[in-house]
Amino acid sequence: MTNKPFLSVVIPAYNEAERIPLTLIDIDKHLSQAKYSYEIIVVNDGSTDDTAAVVERFTKMIPGLRVTGYGENRGKGGAVKFGMLEAQGRYRLLTDADNSTSIDHFDKMIPHFENGFDVVICSRADKESKLTPPQGLLRQMLGKGGNLIIQALVLPGIWDTQCGFKCFTSDSAEKVFPLQKIAGWGFDVEILSLAKRLGFKIKQIPVVWVNDTESHVGASAYIKTLIETLRIRIWLWRDVYSIKAK
Repeated sequence: MTNKPFLSVVIPAYNEAERIPLTLIDIDKHLSQAKYSYEIIVVNDGSTDDTAAVVERFTKMIPGLRVTGYGENRGKGGAVKFGMLEAQGRYRLLTDADNSTSIDHFDKMIPHFENGFDVVICSRADKESKLTPPQGLLRQMLGKGGNLIIQALVLPGIWDTQCGFKCFTSDSAEKVFPLQKIAGWGFDVEILSLAKRLGFKIKQIPVVWVNDTESHVGASAYIKTLIETLRIRIWLWRDVYSIKAK
């Protein structure tokens, strides 16, 4: 791509043939009115349904949309890494295929980038955030308890690592994602831990978040995330990433 876009939107997708059309329509409706250039990259994470074919049909209607991916399922973290390494934008946004966070949140991130932040993430833990409908009690307890452990191990002060709406400058993305090792649910913790260790400034902002009652995230995902967080702590301690701060 000769003229690099202002924004790259990366959407990891595994068996999202039913949900992703409305997400693509919503994103295109907003970005088509924006004054900046953009690309939309859907990463087909080895889906066994018609995700790739559905997105391919939309490429004929939505400028800048393309579908990429691979045949075997790698996990959400693997799809995110794949898409972020293909992205060319000045800003590189990760968002979920279920559209739980609307694309207009990116516009609220721009001032923070202009003020010197390198990574801006939406946080459901912010007191100004709105969650509709509220998560069930079990998911709330698992989320809050898990986050306290994550903060104690690697990310003090980051109150919601798992919200799927995160944006990186091109500089931070090009330094963080080549180092990413985790393809599973713990990848969010890993990329933020790497960004912090590399010296990038992280900003948390409130979010209007729509709780998907058909979410693919089960209780086991929380346990796996914590196990992977412990692994990240050990890798950081042993300097497995060979990190040199900027």
